[in-house]
Amino acid sequence: MTLILTNDDGIDAPGIQALQKAVNGKGTIVAPKDHLSGCGHQVTTTGPINVLRRSETEFAVGGTPADCTRIALSHLFPNPKWVLSGINAGGNLGVDVYISGTVAAVREAAILGIPGIAISHYRKGKLNVDWDTAARWTAKVLADLFDRPLETGSFWNVNLPHLLPGEPDPEVVFCQPCKGRLPINYRIETDDYYYQGKYADRDRTPNTDVDVCFSGKIAVTQLKL
Repeated sequence: MTLILTNDDGIDAPGIQALQKAVNGKGTIVAPKDHLSGCGHQVTTTGPINVLRRSETEFAVGGTPADCTRIALSHLFPNPKWVLSGINAGGNLGVDVYISGTVAAVREAAILGIPGIAISHYRKGKLNVDWDTAARWTAKVLADLFDRPLETGSFWNVNLPHLLPGEPDPEVVFCQPCKGRLPINYRIETDDYYYQGKYADRDRTPNTDVDVCFSGKIAVTQLKL
């Protein structure tokens, strides 16, 4: 089973190595060479995209996550079983999916007819992520999702919670995405605006992905084009 792994944190980010661990090293990494968090579904159409083959199973791409998916599916590995994106260092919940490069990579896969799963890890404040634990949780979720039917044009979005060491493994909850807006606030210095919205202060409509993940559970949503 060919698995394409990508992300928006860059090919050297610990999250994509955790994702590779979650699939027992069976993934082929086609990921951006640079950190591109928040780039959304941007694609490169007016300039070259450099692709550096680091090994038989690792390609560093001088483009966006969506570029990575396009190049992987059109030229490198045309018929993979799945495109997996992540594990992102930070949540991609609710309306985040319109901003997220992590999610854009699997949305692009869905556009091209290949099923995909985006995996992100919500972070409380500036606390570090335990990537080994994230890999273990992800492996469990993937084993389930790989066996579930997925309608053409759909893809999965998974968000892991941030738990404290020693807490029991989280429950997996299938839910709907929250439609509430993100906190928008800026600090102004002369003509410069600095974003200061607090992620944890966002709307958390009960039983939606934001509420589920913030409550310490793994939130899984099925999204459509």
